[in-house]
Amino acid sequence: MRRNSQHLKYLVQGAMIAAIYTVLTLLAATANLAYGPVQFRFSEALTLLPVFTPAAVPGLAVGCLLSNIWSGYGAADMVFGTLATLLAAMVTRRLRNVRIKKVPFLAPLPPVLFNAVIVGLEIAVLSTQGFSWAGFWSAALSVGAGELVICCFLGLPLVAALQKVEEKRKIF
Repeated sequence: MRRNSQHLKYLVQGAMIAAIYTVLTLLAATANLAYGPVQFRFSEALTLLPVFTPAAVPGLAVGCLLSNIWSGYGAADMVFGTLATLLAAMVTRRLRNVRIKKVPFLAPLPPVLFNAVIVGLEIAVLSTQGFSWAGFWSAALSVGAGELVICCFLGLPLVAALQKVEEKRKIF
């Protein structure tokens, strides 16, 4: 019975993360911040959640897949945007114990790097002007900068707040 309860918890956590990621992305889309070379998806703050639970890995991937249904890049974004998020979540999970003063300071790097490279390449390839290295670097730097801002200014404070909640739960 205990094993089934753990599976259910994993499934519920992943589903909740996917749902919240999707809602936050669609909220950013209403301000024209979710898709394209300039992205400030509030949902990307959640990409640091693999620090706490392995359920965040599939949860983030499913949330990204669902969010990218509305992207102007179509099926390519559903595949490559989701791949970037999945790979970033997997590496973030692996880096969860690399900390300075309890802060998982490397956790923002995988989402920034994977999204910059993969989504930047996707945008450059799908550009109406066709692929160019200048277009790639422009898109990669733009996507990476937006990701860095969100992960550092929203994601790390989210991690700190969740760590405090987790510590209080252990006390009681």
